[in-house]
Amino acid sequence: MSTAKIGIFWPGDYRSKPNELARPNAEEATVQLERALKKLGRKSYRIEGFLTRPHEAIEKLGPVDDPLIGVCVHWCYGPHTTDGVVGKDSPLLLASNFSGQWPGLVGLLNTGACLESLGRKFSRVWSDAKDWTADDAFMARLAEWCSTGRIGYSTEQIGYSVPISKEAHAHSRLVVEEIRKRRILALMLGDTSMGMINGYFGPRRLAPIGFSEHKVDQAWIIDRGRSISDDRLNRAMNFVKKSGVTFHWGEDGADDFDENATREQLRDYLTVLDLVSEFKADCVGWQYQLGLVPLRPPSDFAEGLLNSVCRPESNGDVIITSTEGDQGNLIPMELMKRLLKVKGLHQAVMFHDVRWGAEYQGQFLWVLLNSGSCGGYAMSGDPATLKGVHSYRQPAEYFPIPGGTFAGESQPGNITWARAYLKDNDLWMDVGQGEVVTLPEQIREQWWCGTTRQWPFMAADLGVSRETLMAHYLSNHIAVAYGDILEEMAALSQTLGFRVRFLGRSA
Repeated sequence: MSTAKIGIFWPGDYRSKPNELARPNAEEATVQLERALKKLGRKSYRIEGFLTRPHEAIEKLGPVDDPLIGVCVHWCYGPHTTDGVVGKDSPLLLASNFSGQWPGLVGLLNTGACLESLGRKFSRVWSDAKDWTADDAFMARLAEWCSTGRIGYSTEQIGYSVPISKEAHAHSRLVVEEIRKRRILALMLGDTSMGMINGYFGPRRLAPIGFSEHKVDQAWIIDRGRSISDDRLNRAMNFVKKSGVTFHWGEDGADDFDENATREQLRDYLTVLDLVSEFKADCVGWQYQLGLVPLRPPSDFAEGLLNSVCRPESNGDVIITSTEGDQGNLIPMELMKRLLKVKGLHQAVMFHDVRWGAEYQGQFLWVLLNSGSCGGYAMSGDPATLKGVHSYRQPAEYFPIPGGTFAGESQPGNITWARAYLKDNDLWMDVGQGEVVTLPEQIREQWWCGTTRQWPFMAADLGVSRETLMAHYLSNHIAVAYGDILEEMAALSQTLGFRVRFLGRSA
């Protein structure tokens, strides 16, 4: 890479409030980056302001042919980077502070996946040091990018094959036969959320792997919700109360979060349940935000119920629901559900963000934490109850209409995880194994409060190093199931036409 000046830009949120809150972090991280570049003898300049709309990326980044570094210190929409850099091959780097307070690494992982889905080459780098110039690994990687325009990371923990037993093949074939008899229909409530273009595959990608989609505008939720009777709402409310949910109505300044707010969330749940029945859908992708945020309560509570067997008007199955309309999680969640049932394991599959992580007693644990679609089984360990589920008001600065989350601490146990994504114009599936760990209360609360305390919490060893995941993983989302279905998931994915990667220390 030449000695050209390096442009630094801030990919941002669409909403002004998150950008305002993140501004001090963005300023601090940029100063750290500028100092690091100066130490390497490189000159840099800033591209003014957060990029908060696709057109701003087009107008501010499009004309720039210099190498670019995007500073990811909070949630940022993928198009606020991609739309300004696609069609060019100039060096591009995404840099993040490794912090749980603001989901910068989440933004980096999502933006990276968006770039990869469009075939735009980039590199990534991160640091959790107070002084980035004192972080030898960070500085070596930044120097490599400044010299070559790319950063190479070890692929030692990535494999492309795994022994698959006859039993696993047999379980996989049972699911394949199900899909061939009746392809899987996903009911999509709106499109992907918050610029997550990496999470939308569309009919041309879905059809060859046995999936179809039917899109329903989210406006239907408002229209159809008017016909939900008071009797159904009363029965649903009695059910969730008796099933063990703890409601934190009116607590911690959430004066507007009351029983009526939860009733309205149950109205949306019942409305979507009716839509699933009408269209005979197998699973749901729910846009979540931003579309209905000013008009309806957040969909967290409804999504959590759909992903639980224990729910009002249950048919005895979970209805796999992927928040943020993310088909990259919806597909593995539905496939994992079917494999779990075939193996006689509980069918719930949890949706999470890869939010943050740290070492505890020599083991690196990820904090998996998402505002939407984690079902009650993770919190209770018992499919027949919702004990352990807590509902807190979603933070008012992001959700003006009051509504509760579907939160709790996840139970310990062995897990299989997966994620589907687009890379090199092919559909891929990442699979891995790990374990959920129970932390001492003080550590758990410290980590939970250092992220978002209102959301469901899972402390997990994903069986792969932090470096491998941060360097190679192509999403901020992950699908997690209790039990060992790794071989079955690999066999099923390959049969359906995915290219498969195994992320693990033994790969």
